[in-house]
Amino acid sequence: MYKVFFKDRRIFLGDKSESLNFEGMVYAWTEGESLEGLVLQFEEDEEKEAIFIVADDFEKLFEHFKTCFSYIEAAGGKVFNADQHLLAIYRLEKWDLPKGKVEKGESVREAAVREVEEECGVSNLSIIRELNSTFHTYWMKGRFMLKRTYWYEMSYSGSEELVPQTEEDIQEVKWLSAYNLEEFKCNTYDSILEVINEKK
Repeated sequence: MYKVFFKDRRIFLGDKSESLNFEGMVYAWTEGESLEGLVLQFEEDEEKEAIFIVADDFEKLFEHFKTCFSYIEAAGGKVFNADQHLLAIYRLEKWDLPKGKVEKGESVREAAVREVEEECGVSNLSIIRELNSTFHTYWMKGRFMLKRTYWYEMSYSGSEELVPQTEEDIQEVKWLSAYNLEEFKCNTYDSILEVINEKK
């Protein structure tokens, strides 16, 4: 099953069995059918908190769903230091995790490390494990974008001074106690909460 964050709402994509307990609109997709109209309808009807699109082959469903958007891939990190503090950035008045677009010719793992280094001013990161990807949409230059972000849990053992990448609108970078993230959680994006709350 895929969960796509549509601003503060959700579009789920999966098979019929996964939608059985879903309370809301369930739409059955058949191959060859366009979903653009449904996506636009959902975007306009803000009273709908979520919809569930189902198909026998939900991988084919997702491949078609991507064609309704400009699709891009990004990568980022959930980084902990030796004190088990979380590396957090404050950008555009929201708490966030460092992440950015995967550049041509680099792997998603390389992109994740590079973005953390560039946005926070740290180096010598170690990837511990891959986390679940997140998917979210936004409007840019007259078209809906669908971004998949690959996430990695990372460790950092250095003592460098944190430096926010201000050209990327990052206002602050800081280490937050992993046991006291209420301020972060109250002022972040739903997709980032998914990453923060993912258990080891």
